[in-house]
Amino acid sequence: MNEMSEKSYAKVNIFLKISDKRDEYHELVSRFVRVHSLFDTISFVKSSRKAFCIIGNFSCNMETNTVYKAYKLLEKYDGVEDFFKNYSVEVNKNIPEFAGLGGGSSNAATFLLMTNKYCNLNLSKDELSKIAIKIGADVPFFVYEYDSANVTGIGEIVEKFDEEMLNIDTITPNMKCNTGEIFKVFRENFYKQISKNEADKLFKMKSIEILNNLNINEANDLYEPAISIYPKLEEYAQNSWFFSGSGSSFFKVNDVK
Repeated sequence: MNEMSEKSYAKVNIFLKISDKRDEYHELVSRFVRVHSLFDTISFVKSSRKAFCIIGNFSCNMETNTVYKAYKLLEKYDGVEDFFKNYSVEVNKNIPEFAGLGGGSSNAATFLLMTNKYCNLNLSKDELSKIAIKIGADVPFFVYEYDSANVTGIGEIVEKFDEEMLNIDTITPNMKCNTGEIFKVFRENFYKQISKNEADKLFKMKSIEILNNLNINEANDLYEPAISIYPKLEEYAQNSWFFSGSGSSFFKVNDVK
């Protein structure tokens, strides 16, 4: 493996609740957990291209790629532009796109961390998080590299949650969920807000306890609006499977009894 390579892990939302609206954004109350069995790999590989380049199999063009957005935010720092005249960014994808597993956000965060390291930027995690939120709501979680965290605001407030590492399986139906459309339907037809007391209660519970006490509808406020748009998703909501983010992925924790 290239010595400048890092794993870019997927995540699941153990629960995802809406606490408020902030302009066009929704404020979240959620538990994010890294999935150690599912990851992309990001490498900085020697290149003669003399311009920033991303190598990988993506469904979007480079300008809308989260890694490119991360690069543009770091480009002004000393040494970054010159470094990427000599190195390309290679992304080996395993995390399904548009699946609620945070693949693009994880890639952006891993790129930020690697660039900070190899370009000697000496930025703290908090400083990187402030850059990360400009890319996407899930990116700060991945910057902090916590296995489990309580996440609030629009994703910028990340607090480590100490619990045992979970053994998580995921399944992703062959469909892409439109996050913007799901939030729109949620706001129009399913809107509800979690109370502070209920949020505090969930934040203190271990993930396994939460999944033992909530069903798929109760755990994720976006599940019902998602299946109203994509009815076939409901075929995957069986037994102990839960819905991650805005989908389309489902997950289960093997240790749940």
